Amino acid sequence: MNTKLNNRPIYEEVAERLREQIFAHELAPGSWLDEQALALQFGISRTPMREAIKVLASEGLVTMKMRRGAYVTEVDRRDLEQIFTILSLLEGQAAKETASKASESQLTLLDNIHQRLEKTAADRDIEQFFDVNSRFHELILEIAGNKWMNGVIVDLRKVLKLQRRNSLANGGRLHQSLLEHRQILQAILKRDSVAAELAMRTHLANGLEATK
Repeated sequence: MNTKLNNRPIYEEVAERLREQIFAHELAPGSWLDEQALALQFGISRTPMREAIKVLASEGLVTMKMRRGAYVTEVDRRDLEQIFTILSLLEGQAAKETASKASESQLTLLDNIHQRLEKTAADRDIEQFFDVNSRFHELILEIAGNKWMNGVIVDLRKVLKLQRRNSLANGGRLHQSLLEHRQILQAILKRDSVAAELAMRTHLANGLEATK
């Protein structure tokens, strides 16, 4: 692995590298983060490594255990239910606000992203579907423009990445997810705030169900 660090605060660069390893499950859920060994791997002192781990802990990706150190967070069913409940409320509000405040150019961009989503679904390209899906949701948050709400959503979605089961591979979920995105988009394009919020909340409720 290339551990050469770029010209940015060391702890931020290290946090990003560790984050990538966690999402790739190179550092598996529940695994202990050996601060000294990781510092040696990156060729840095333990101080920036400690700061990097604190960053990941603030995002919920790492859990600090008293007198035991830092561990990659494990996500269980109860965690998922609680996370999706919060996301449903917040992303539903974001969709509601987007429907009322989006400019015509923003609506066009959202529609274009959804067309890309349609193509990836038709190609059964699940990895690309995930990427485009993320951009679709991110744009809704950008348009809503509530930085405090959006910060919570971004951090919760990072935690969801720890739960690696591919729900879109389940029978029919890819097609169903696409239909749900169409409903969200159509409500926003019609500037129907109530329908947009409901469509987003339904989408997330179905997403939770698909993780079973």
